[in-house]
Amino acid sequence: MEFTIHNQVLTAVFVVAIVMGAVANKTNFCTMGAVSDWVNMGDTGRLRAWLLAMAVAMLGVAAMAGMGLASIGNSTFPPYRTPNFAWLRYLLGGLMFGIGMTLASGCGNKTLVRIGGGNLKSLVVLAIASVCAYLMLWTDFYAQVFNSWIAATTVDLGKSGMQSQAVSEFFGAGMTPQVATGVVLGLVLAGIAFASKEFRGSFDNILAGVIIGLAVVIGWYLTAGPSGTTWKEWAEMADTVPSRVEVQSFTFISPMGDSVRYLMSPADFANINFGITALLGVIVGSFLYALLSGNFRFEWFVSGGDFLNHAIGAVLMGIGGVLSMGCTVGQAITGVSTLAMGSFLTFFAIVAGAAATMKFQYWRMMREA
Repeated sequence: MEFTIHNQVLTAVFVVAIVMGAVANKTNFCTMGAVSDWVNMGDTGRLRAWLLAMAVAMLGVAAMAGMGLASIGNSTFPPYRTPNFAWLRYLLGGLMFGIGMTLASGCGNKTLVRIGGGNLKSLVVLAIASVCAYLMLWTDFYAQVFNSWIAATTVDLGKSGMQSQAVSEFFGAGMTPQVATGVVLGLVLAGIAFASKEFRGSFDNILAGVIIGLAVVIGWYLTAGPSGTTWKEWAEMADTVPSRVEVQSFTFISPMGDSVRYLMSPADFANINFGITALLGVIVGSFLYALLSGNFRFEWFVSGGDFLNHAIGAVLMGIGGVLSMGCTVGQAITGVSTLAMGSFLTFFAIVAGAAATMKFQYWRMMREA
């Protein structure tokens, strides 16, 4: 069997995802946990690790663009830089996802990491979120429930002369403003992360930020660099065109929906794509680290209420993640690296949704005490 460029790209994605999963498990990289630490304890360590991941991804994309190593335009999956600025979609989806990940004890990436560590609750969350993401992506659910009123609020930035929704468009079109903006914003985020003495002394938080950010950069390079060009040319000539041969990097909600689609026809290997491969890789990486470190533990729901919280959270994650076109990694790291305004808006909405939910949970706990 020929080892095609398609196989090469997916193999590389799988290897990178294994490293992501192992590092996320080792360092306890968790965006929901980052918000929880900040809101409940005033600890910003994991939040700064998240910001560092954004910074590394942003600087990496800017460097690749400046050196001509990769070209990330408006035609990506998801369409981060599209001039159609669906502000309500980003806000509502981000809020839903933020609430959902809090109820479900972790975002999409953390759910996969927890599964690798033996958490069966997260396996249930994955199943429910995946079905919901499938409904949003591959049925008429989105069109019937959301599209009409979301489309009515979408702003066409092209009418204002903007070629995309990248922040750099405010400083002029072209590669130079794009690279300069990416470098400046990346350095600012890195500066915020390292401004804390405690963070500078935390090897795990720095490792998590650097590795997760680099993984996103590698994903962009694989699909938008020379190998990406060859990959797309190969797909156009293939007898059966594989799923989602597009410029993209790591995101974890749409791959859940794609996984359901694949499992409905498991003999159709053309449906195994970048996202599905990444999803499996993170689980495998986390599993391997959990075994080697002796931290593999089975965990199940402690009560019916615990199950209900996780189930509701999974529904909100699956629907909200697709609605906002990405999760805490897909939008708040991968999307942010493209400088898309929608990605920044989604990031703030996710944090706001998670923080508000945590405050409500604390208020209810104190009231019942």
